[in-house]
Amino acid sequence: MVGRPMHSEMLGETLLPKKIALPVFASDALSSVAYATEEILLVLSAGGLALLHFTWWIAAAVGLLMLVVVASYRQNVHAYPSGGGDYEVATTNLGPKVGLTVASALMVDYILTVAVSVSSGVANLASAFPALNSHVVLISVVVIATITLLNLRGVRESGTAFAVPTYCFVAAVGVMIVTGLVRVAFGHGLHAESEHYTIVNTTHYNGVLLIFLLLRAFASGCTALTGVEAISNGVPAFKPPKSKNAATTLALLGGIAVAMFAGVTALALAGHVHAADAANLSGLPAGQQPRTVIAQVARSVFGGNSPFFFLLQVVTALILVLAANTAFNGFPVLGSILAKDGYLPRQLHTRGDRLAFSNGILLLAGFATLLVVAFNASPTRLIQLYIVGVFVSFVCSQTGMIRHWNRLLRDTADPVQRRRMMQSRVINAVGAGVTAAVLVIVLVTKFAKGAWIVVLAMPLIWLVMRAINRHYAAVAQELTPSDDAVFSLPANNHALVLVSKLHLPTLRAIGYASATRPSTLEAVTVNLDDAEVEALKAEWERRSIPVPLTVIASPYREITRPIIEYVKRVRTENPDDVVTVYIPQYVLGHWWEQVLHNQSALRLKSRLLFQRRVVVAAVPYQLESATARIEAAKAQAHGAYQGSAMTKPKQPKPPRQRTRLQSLTLENQELEAAELSQEVSPCGATAIADCPDREQVVMAGTLRTVRMRPRAGVPVLEADLWDGTGSVTVSWLGRRQIPGIAPGRRIVVRGRITTAGGQRAVYNPIYELRPGPAD
Repeated sequence: MVGRPMHSEMLGETLLPKKIALPVFASDALSSVAYATEEILLVLSAGGLALLHFTWWIAAAVGLLMLVVVASYRQNVHAYPSGGGDYEVATTNLGPKVGLTVASALMVDYILTVAVSVSSGVANLASAFPALNSHVVLISVVVIATITLLNLRGVRESGTAFAVPTYCFVAAVGVMIVTGLVRVAFGHGLHAESEHYTIVNTTHYNGVLLIFLLLRAFASGCTALTGVEAISNGVPAFKPPKSKNAATTLALLGGIAVAMFAGVTALALAGHVHAADAANLSGLPAGQQPRTVIAQVARSVFGGNSPFFFLLQVVTALILVLAANTAFNGFPVLGSILAKDGYLPRQLHTRGDRLAFSNGILLLAGFATLLVVAFNASPTRLIQLYIVGVFVSFVCSQTGMIRHWNRLLRDTADPVQRRRMMQSRVINAVGAGVTAAVLVIVLVTKFAKGAWIVVLAMPLIWLVMRAINRHYAAVAQELTPSDDAVFSLPANNHALVLVSKLHLPTLRAIGYASATRPSTLEAVTVNLDDAEVEALKAEWERRSIPVPLTVIASPYREITRPIIEYVKRVRTENPDDVVTVYIPQYVLGHWWEQVLHNQSALRLKSRLLFQRRVVVAAVPYQLESATARIEAAKAQAHGAYQGSAMTKPKQPKPPRQRTRLQSLTLENQELEAAELSQEVSPCGATAIADCPDREQVVMAGTLRTVRMRPRAGVPVLEADLWDGTGSVTVSWLGRRQIPGIAPGRRIVVRGRITTAGGQRAVYNPIYELRPGPAD
């Protein structure tokens, strides 16, 4: 479902052109057109129909603010193209504490973006199909899971899937706006279904109260700005030139979003749309929920039974849902950067099979799902938590950019560059001032409505990240050796082999322990049953095993505690020695066998790991089920390699049918073997497993490891060549390093295989470096 794993060298193929980057990073900002006007009208409705004429002024202020923020962020993407976005700008210019504040704000904003976007999309779909109203929570959770799956498949693949709905939404809204304006221009008035509804339970606002209400409406309309910062956080995902393409995409986003927002607002006012809660609308049929503003505008333009109305509702629902994809591209990248800096668990820094930050994607999906369930998928309730975080990041980022330009101006003498920098500083200063004022408005007007939850969550996330960073720093300091540290070997190695019964795993553990040549070696068993212990001792004597057997009493029939106490006693008697405990362990081929075996060994191992100067070594013994898995893996990998136009091998026996677990665990190696076979098939290479000794052969594969190993004072560069069927050591005598010989490199080798000491090797071969998958 997630897709086949992708080679690390294919990371460059996932970079996005502008036409794909726009829907990937701008879907959140574009989708806000569907509800930003509605949020303004909902707030103004508290004062009755008389206040609706303020909508134009508020919408104009929101549009102007968006243009200012877009212009400000165009400076960001040129100055900081590494992808850290607001977090990097704030950390570099204002310090790590402010940077963490921005990071916590962005994380909250990304989670809310998913919850609000999906809930709004499902609510909009329910406006066209009222039967869905009772299932909005379930539908929202399913939608989040679907978006998560698409993003786990990779950024480029999810971007391609999301591009069509985004452009369809832009086109549909554009057609609606043009059609509506043409109808109004030719005297055909627009009439929304709520035109004749009256708003009840209103309050008379004047003076300070009126100003406060208008500021609340402005703050609600500022939801149109969410997602603008996503492009600055995703600059590395663009194709080169990255900064230029990101800035162009930002400009396109700003122009399209402002035009669509202004058009929808104009049509809503022309059609006399009245938006309010169902309880405050007089004239609304009983039991019916009011349609969204964009749905009412579409009905007034196209008609209630027009296919264009239903088409617009579907694409609106899709863009609202897919707006969550902006967060799915921003949150994992931010999490990776924070993990790299030591503020989040390191697992968030690594890429998954499809070169996406899978752990960050899953973490975002989990928190967003919790919010949707907790708030019953209500956009009205969730929207109150929204935009606080994004405006915190706006203010800190633009303030940081001012300090950035100030620092550069001190070191720049060129008048042309200074003039350009001063212009950029003015843009960022305006952006900082305006967004700071909006942040204050948002906090004051939305705090009691639910924004207090975000205000509380951000410091908690900040404290958690600081605690994680302190932990990583403390561990690093504890593990770093001092300059005067002396590496000393233990005086002796006291080896203990744990024995439950005398069988093949025990004999293998004793043999391995003996091969390590410990100072003292003894076998240890716990007396749980006198008859079994006597039988073990008799068998021990009969086989003449040259290792003393120590029996530990256990009056309470415990296994772990007596062994722990015995190990402590040995360590106390010899404090300069190290104690090595060898535990025979079964290797099993089926998951259900794990429940039946190794439980005592696992408990004992976990307890022994807490003992100082004690080493725990598991000695594996592969049972038949595990051996069958290994043989099936070899046969499958060999078959994958031989499936191309390479030297044909002898007809192999058909491999055993693999289990699902084997398919999952072996897929990467099989995929790499298949890729290798396709890339080197023109070379006429022979599979390593089929190469005869002492004959000139051509082999091709990947260098798994490279090392310099001196022999008799002569440097020797060694590399392990692997092709999916086997491996061979390639050695260059007298060489310490060779340009291009590095782990992961594809290579074709021509030479003669020799076998010495059971190891196959090729000395001083002729070789040819091959390009990787992305070259």
